[in-house]
Amino acid sequence: MTKLSLTTSFIALSALVPALAAEGESSGGLPQLKVETFPSQIFWLLIFFLLLYWLCANVFLPRLGGVIEERRNRIADDFDQAAEFKREAEAAEAAYNKALADAKASAAQIAAETRTRLDAEIAEMEAETDKQLEADITAAEARIAETASKAAESVMEAAKDTTKALVATLIDETPSDEAVDAALNSVSA
Repeated sequence: MTKLSLTTSFIALSALVPALAAEGESSGGLPQLKVETFPSQIFWLLIFFLLLYWLCANVFLPRLGGVIEERRNRIADDFDQAAEFKREAEAAEAAYNKALADAKASAAQIAAETRTRLDAEIAEMEAETDKQLEADITAAEARIAETASKAAESVMEAAKDTTKALVATLIDETPSDEAVDAALNSVSA
């Protein structure tokens, strides 16, 4: 139905309603239960049904469908956006894990290089210390040998002097240096 035909139908019906109302008041009882009013009630039922159907089909349902479609699109967009954020988060996590692994590998490499360098420095220091100790030991052994030699000479000199003094005291005669050396050499050998 067109808008014009609906409008004319409403105008015609509005003129009939007061006439039907006056007829129902004079007869008494409920007008909707009177068989004489059934055709007008069916007429009005059809008019309001058609009007309600037309409003639902052309106004309410398209708007409701548009709102539902818009909501469905928004939900789909939200799901797409959530999936994109998830992909970005996974990519960021992968980049973070890669950076962490690279940092650990770099730290391990730096530690290994530092350990190698320090080991080399320690070995070099140990070698220098060993050389220095060997030189000090050699010098000390030389000093000890020299001191022992001097001590042996001093002991021999003291033994010679003591032997000369003892022999001179015992026999009142001073022995010669060669005789004392020969006697001491025969005793020490």
